[in-house]
Amino acid sequence: MKIVKYPKKNQEDDVSFIDLFAGIGGFHIAFANLGAKCVFSSEWDDAARKTYEANFKKTDPELFDRGNFAGDITKINTKDIPDFDVLTGGFPCQPFSQAGFKKGFNDTRGTLFFDIVRIIKDKKPKAFFIENVRHLLSHDKGRTFATIKNVIENELGYSFYYKIVKASDFNLPQHRARLFMVGFRDKKTPFSFPEPVKLRKTMSDIFGGKAIKDIGYTLRVGGRGSGIDDRRNWDSYMVDGKVKRLTPIEGRKMMGFPKNFKFPVSEAQAMKQLGNAVAIPAIQAVAEAIIKSLNSYDKRK
Repeated sequence: MKIVKYPKKNQEDDVSFIDLFAGIGGFHIAFANLGAKCVFSSEWDDAARKTYEANFKKTDPELFDRGNFAGDITKINTKDIPDFDVLTGGFPCQPFSQAGFKKGFNDTRGTLFFDIVRIIKDKKPKAFFIENVRHLLSHDKGRTFATIKNVIENELGYSFYYKIVKASDFNLPQHRARLFMVGFRDKKTPFSFPEPVKLRKTMSDIFGGKAIKDIGYTLRVGGRGSGIDDRRNWDSYMVDGKVKRLTPIEGRKMMGFPKNFKFPVSEAQAMKQLGNAVAIPAIQAVAEAIIKSLNSYDKRK
């Protein structure tokens, strides 16, 4: 899948989207590669905001000039968000703990998922695309996920599609299984997740040498440098007979970020940001299916 250097220029019929829990902009790149326009973004972490701005201020100046690069999502007034077509975001999984639901699974208050709900409820976008860790599907014997599904279908009135998608399904050499969730305001809008593509890129391509492993470990946020023989190892590989450790250069390739993507932060911060990021080709494949569904259904109505 091609990752272009710069987002395409906006056109009148372009799809618009908002980038919530934006991190360093994986969703932004994926949708922009398809010609979609980001009209609002939210990220609270200062280091991630620095990386996001360094990479998108030149290509999307209006986002910053108009004050639409916001911080804490819980403090955002939905009236301040421009109208948009698609809500996107990889919302944090930490709030979905047992403690967060001690009042019962019929209540989503107190979690950041609630902020997605209130934005969808107030702005009524045509579609949403959110993602989380795969374990959300089975958390607390499935009751957490059942609550999310119930809120989206019955409280918001949207359709709801979900699938566990691996980065390796879309030509990135790491497993990185994530739960993708998609829905449409008009429940008659047809949708199906894209089929996986053949994996052609391996860890040898990532390192530029012969790596023992074809498919790498999933990039993580912490626990770097545990050693190649440690069962917790995820960032050390045997390449050309020598131990090599991932740097942001290899990490960027494993996540599908373009070559010109900048990290104006320390290497430790860059690796943390990549560990929290989304696999761009997988996101882009689903984003393309969403946009095609919206465009084809709108033309038939």
